[in-house]
Amino acid sequence: MNLEALFNQIGGIMTVGSSLLMVASALVMGVLVALVYMFVCRKTGYRKDVVMTFAFIPPIVCAIILLVGNNLVYALSMGGIFTLVRWRSQQTSQQDLTYTLYAVAAGAACGIGFVAYGFLFTVVIGAAMILLDLVKFGENKSTTLRLRVTVPEDLNSEGLFDEVLAKYTSHFQLIEVKTSNFGSLYDMIYMIRLKPEASRKELVDQIRTKNGNLNVVLTLFEIEKRKK
Repeated sequence: MNLEALFNQIGGIMTVGSSLLMVASALVMGVLVALVYMFVCRKTGYRKDVVMTFAFIPPIVCAIILLVGNNLVYALSMGGIFTLVRWRSQQTSQQDLTYTLYAVAAGAACGIGFVAYGFLFTVVIGAAMILLDLVKFGENKSTTLRLRVTVPEDLNSEGLFDEVLAKYTSHFQLIEVKTSNFGSLYDMIYMIRLKPEASRKELVDQIRTKNGNLNVVLTLFEIEKRKK
């Protein structure tokens, strides 16, 4: 079989068989995209509906392009718009958006007839994503945390926690002070980076001895930014 022929666009009159071949190929690519997503997100977790969405985006985009095949630009635009509707209707991570575009591109390749290119693209990009995940590319070894300490209004809290924070963190900064409980309490919010050997429990316990055993909340800074 001529290898170059595999990478040529499927031309001529569109038949039921060739259409089914394109959609089936797109479904296989969608499953590959979903498997890559599941592997990369194995530690942080993933939802079944997201996995199923990634699996079915390519065949749906492929079907849209086949139905509007006379105007390729219009077909690609329609396929992209429909697949991004879900992600525009709710907050989502940049990673999920990347996988959405990954799935759309695989489906578009099948829809315009370049099935072999679609498989090549899906495998190469998927392998690159898995490799970068395995080598921990872009991973921040120093996690930024958000520390919220509640103190009574009559407590002089100026620099009160600096000694403790200097002991357990490599960097800390007071970024916000606000009142709560009708002004009887103050919430002091810090951005901190823990030292590699530091214990979060010991840090919280040390702070509780200085703030009268009131609330101490330690969360990931990125999660707090998403909530806002």
